Amino acid sequence: MKFRSDPARIRGSLAPVVTPFTDDGTVDLDGLRRLVRWQIDSGSHGISLGGSTGEPGAQTVTERVAAMRAAVEVIDERVPFLPGTGSAKIDETLELTAAARDLGADAALVITPYYARPTQEALYRWYATVAREFPDLPLVVYNVPSRTAVDIDPETVARLFRDFDNIVGIKETTKDFEHFSRTFHACGKDLLMWSGIELLCLPLLSLGGAGFVSALANIAPAAVSRMYTLWDSGDHEAARDLHYRLHPLVDLLFVETNPAPAKWVLREAGLLGSAHVRPPLVEPTEAGLTRIRALRAAGADLLDFDL
Repeated sequence: MKFRSDPARIRGSLAPVVTPFTDDGTVDLDGLRRLVRWQIDSGSHGISLGGSTGEPGAQTVTERVAAMRAAVEVIDERVPFLPGTGSAKIDETLELTAAARDLGADAALVITPYYARPTQEALYRWYATVAREFPDLPLVVYNVPSRTAVDIDPETVARLFRDFDNIVGIKETTKDFEHFSRTFHACGKDLLMWSGIELLCLPLLSLGGAGFVSALANIAPAAVSRMYTLWDSGDHEAARDLHYRLHPLVDLLFVETNPAPAKWVLREAGLLGSAHVRPPLVEPTEAGLTRIRALRAAGADLLDFDL
């Protein structure tokens, strides 16, 4: 938890690692440990679990806690650990966040509660409840309206940021790039912001973003982390070039619902034992695989494994 006392150090490419399953659907913790180790060896600046790419809604609380524990064992404080601890239920959110705190997470990523479509006042009270329960744990709001059917307003983020010292940032997973800017404008430059939209990762850095939590890091961790490093070192032209070269792999991720395409690619590369995704998701269809293979070939030079 060496980054917990200074969350501003949680920067760069934080890989939102997929949750490996066996062919029969059991969580593959050994496979998860291998992926986390590979991510760190490949240059990812931090590790996240339990966001949308990790299929949290298809797992029990017990499974999610076990995954956090396995990741912590491998990370061993070498890089920041930012697990997703949110749920549609407040009791589960508090239980998962408590587990993250006790396991030594550097911060917790808390998704806006999905399905219920709460008002802005309800969202404020939700996050206020979590913040009061864990005053010593940095919290990151996770805004992903395409998954939750609710968008947290910049003014609500600013209210939370002002009222609670432990609410330190936001992961913005919205294609409305104005939302990024308006949230910064409402909160000020001290807010930490990470992009969860692959093609907005580099643009966010120009606004003062802290980095990105990009699903693309699952298949191209070295390239994604290098894009951040290039920008941070001032080589903006090389960072832009890499951004455009990554387009085919970004498109690959979303041929069918994320993370099914990424898991298929990882299995084919020998990095996963199975491409299994839990219901209601399914592994890529034959039509999808035709497109995935073509995009994989187009971006092959940026993959961190041989085809």
